[in-house]
Amino acid sequence: MRNIKHIGIVACSAEGAALCYRTLCNEAQDTLGEHMHPEITLHNYPLGDYMVYITQRDWEQVAQMMLSSVRKLADAGADFAICPDNTIHEAYDFVVADSPIPWLHIAECVAMEAQQHGYRKLGILGTKYIMTGPVYPEVLNRFDIASEHPQKEDRERINEIIFKQLVNSIFHEESRRYFNRVIDGLKDRGCDAVVLGCTEIPLLVDPADCPLPTLDSTRLLARQALKRATE
Repeated sequence: MRNIKHIGIVACSAEGAALCYRTLCNEAQDTLGEHMHPEITLHNYPLGDYMVYITQRDWEQVAQMMLSSVRKLADAGADFAICPDNTIHEAYDFVVADSPIPWLHIAECVAMEAQQHGYRKLGILGTKYIMTGPVYPEVLNRFDIASEHPQKEDRERINEIIFKQLVNSIFHEESRRYFNRVIDGLKDRGCDAVVLGCTEIPLLVDPADCPLPTLDSTRLLARQALKRATE
């Protein structure tokens, strides 16, 4: 274990961070042995503090909060950082420029998985900031993968479900069926897989009955972090 890297988690919303943390701990046992996982440190400012700047799309101030977190993680001994929150990755370039430790990018983890499966066009689900922002299109373009997002009415409802339900640990069957209908629409528009690009969506959408193959950004980030930690 002396050679295993220490993972730092810059958390934003509690449910997404918790899923990432549980995935790290549970899946590490496959390679490190029973009850074993890398050293992990997590720091979390309240989501409400982040929302002050997110709603204004003030990504430089979001970056300052992320940098404050990552500096605490570096002081605690973390070797690299991950952020199980897609939305605030819009501040990623501001963060990595001044970060004391390296980062993994959540959308790059998704893109690598999509490339491995040969997917050519991905539907993007997430907050309104993710569905209309540059985080996924810019990364996917580097992998020569196209992207599509839901129609405006669906984007608004998805965003409401995320912030009124999912981040508060509320998971309604009606919401799950609604997500499946939106995904079915993305399938009709030529998508061959869908990105669960809000880290709480994997807690709602069931891959077993989803109209498209799912790319679970939360767990893909955690798995890539495990790979980095154990290399």
